[in-house]
Amino acid sequence: MTDIIKLTAAETAAKIASGELTAVAVTEAHLARIEAVDEKVHAFLHVDREGALAQARAVDEKRERGEKLGPLAGVPLALKDIFTTEGIPTTVGSKILEGWIPPYDATLTQRLKAADVVILGKTNMDEFAMGSSTENSAYGPTGNPWDLTRIPGGSGGGSSAALASYQAPLAIGTDTGGSIRQPAAVTGTVGVKPTYGAVSRYGMVAFSSSLDQGGPCARTVLDAALLHEVIAGHDPMDSTSIDAPVPPVVEAARNGSVAGMRVGVVKQFRGEGYQAGVIQRFDESVELLRELGAEIVELDCPSFDLALSAYYLIAPSECSSNLARFDGLRYGMRTGDDGGHSAEEVTSLTREAGFGDEVKRRIMLGTYALSSGYYDAYYGSAQKVRTLIKQDFDTAFEQVDVIVSPTTPTTAFPIGERADDPMAMYLADLCTIPTNLAGNAAMSLPCGLAPEDNLPVGLQIIAPVMKDDRLYKVGAAVEAAFVEKWGHPLLEEAPSL
Repeated sequence: MTDIIKLTAAETAAKIASGELTAVAVTEAHLARIEAVDEKVHAFLHVDREGALAQARAVDEKRERGEKLGPLAGVPLALKDIFTTEGIPTTVGSKILEGWIPPYDATLTQRLKAADVVILGKTNMDEFAMGSSTENSAYGPTGNPWDLTRIPGGSGGGSSAALASYQAPLAIGTDTGGSIRQPAAVTGTVGVKPTYGAVSRYGMVAFSSSLDQGGPCARTVLDAALLHEVIAGHDPMDSTSIDAPVPPVVEAARNGSVAGMRVGVVKQFRGEGYQAGVIQRFDESVELLRELGAEIVELDCPSFDLALSAYYLIAPSECSSNLARFDGLRYGMRTGDDGGHSAEEVTSLTREAGFGDEVKRRIMLGTYALSSGYYDAYYGSAQKVRTLIKQDFDTAFEQVDVIVSPTTPTTAFPIGERADDPMAMYLADLCTIPTNLAGNAAMSLPCGLAPEDNLPVGLQIIAPVMKDDRLYKVGAAVEAAFVEKWGHPLLEEAPSL
């Protein structure tokens, strides 16, 4: 089992295609790993053992019939519990959808199944993807496999923890303000936020519709690229879906290089609040890029300092509208329906019981920002700042091919440390939020351990809209250089469970 679960997704797929391994054996190995360690980690909210084995058997039968298998056929995957899955629960980490069984698959779920990827189950997350630590889940926090007393990032901490604890070689996350990249950074894994609109949002429970984006999570850059290619592409069911070819991400990941590229370093992405070890590893990464042949360009993007404030007006405003549908009348939880309460009272009682504190906080903030007399002063002004941020990116990308930064200002913090300090929690997404506001593509990949706590540090790479292949070209080059320098993948240092 140990040998199987340590394989990359690309290696696993190759062994299944050649007949060296069966998809059933691979799936059983990962289900056994889940059974052995997930009681400690709590990465999964639901494990679909029977469904996963049925998918695996179908792959083996295809191979026996001589049918050609896709690049990820038979490879297990952990799916964030924000995508609808026909026949198994989708809770979005909330009590208000506890036990809800969707009648349909999200487009992303359909594409995974069509590619014969084996879906192991649904992963834990901050309720409605609102959080930076996966402590806001109604079903309890997830632990970071590097140190189970620390957070695995948020909102997709379950997906990142499943990867880092070898419960799955692939995972899916969503990124509204950094919720793919930030968990990747603090668990030593790879996470990619594709260009906004590159991956369908149909069947993804909405938090902030102009910011939400699904994307691939993996332990290597190539694995992320292979998954990216499966889930991306135009979808007529999503009005924001981009009708354009998927960039050649797999080719880029197989041919990583930064020679001759111009790499930007933004001065706003460092300073007060950044952990010394994070800055040290980032500076070393910049020097490594220089050694690999990149030209380093200093950039000034002044509007980035306003990104956090703008985000926490735009995202809650959109969430207050999107979450209005959870009224206790149509689906999900219902409280107070005893014949003695009006429909309005049932809705109020259901939302009071079903939503957690962070969701309520954002709904109230967003409703206030959209209210009469405050719309222009708050939401309208935040959208103007968003335009300025996009303009800063446009100007920057006239000078450079990609931008790099730390992914997060600190390494993983202890569970509970920021629970009563929302502002400190929000600062975890300081480096990631500008990309969501502008719609660009971005990746986080490991760049070493912080010397003061021996925990992973993430390097963020940002590319222009629909230039997602640049992330993989640069990421693969950096990853290869790290492996050559230290002789082993970073995760080999992670504590065993």
